Amino acid sequence: MRQIRQLHPGDHFPPTSQALDYPNGLLAVGGDLDTKRLLDAYRRGIFPWYDEPQPVLWWTPDPRSILLPEELHISRSLRKTLRRDAFNLALNTRFEQVMGEFAQLRGDGLGTWIGDDMLHAYSELHRLGYAQSIEVLDRDGRLVGGLYGVAMGRVFFGESMFSRVSDASKVAMVALVHIMRQGGYGLIDCQVETEHLNSLGAHNINRLDFERRLAQTIGVEPASGAWHLPASCGDLL
Repeated sequence: MRQIRQLHPGDHFPPTSQALDYPNGLLAVGGDLDTKRLLDAYRRGIFPWYDEPQPVLWWTPDPRSILLPEELHISRSLRKTLRRDAFNLALNTRFEQVMGEFAQLRGDGLGTWIGDDMLHAYSELHRLGYAQSIEVLDRDGRLVGGLYGVAMGRVFFGESMFSRVSDASKVAMVALVHIMRQGGYGLIDCQVETEHLNSLGAHNINRLDFERRLAQTIGVEPASGAWHLPASCGDLL
């Protein structure tokens, strides 16, 4: 029976092949969220996901959900939304506010899944230019949807997306793929499968295939000037 590795300061991650089958992909417990450890984790396809005050839990699920930029699916109804130009787009102007959307009390009353430690850690990654956010605003400038994640090489590790009005998170994903195509990015990591992401073209691959794709793309610099967005949603089509 596999044992979960307890991480202490300075410890390296165990091989991803040692991750548990149940819960799917749990690799290690403990450690911290300092920048060096987080970047090392992402380079290996590992990510943190836990509820404070639990210790940090590190995951590498199998299968892994990914979206290839060239395989984005835009439904007929989403195309109509984009053509109506009902939203404004912004990039990295409200990073902490986007993260704050996931730090609200959950419906089950059990607390948050993004606490102060996560917020601080990813805000530091944002300051260093790794963590990025895309914001979807209504015509009055209110934040109604968005996503955030970590960009390294030609990989974007999607962390979370949210929507307060219909289609807002999907618009954020279309905007992300627009950037990915401009920069020559080869992979969007969606972590775990959801119907929402599948509707946009995401699909599962096994861990080994994911790690091969990761190795091929994470060391390659994206094209310069990729991280900008058009003012109009319609220009994303």
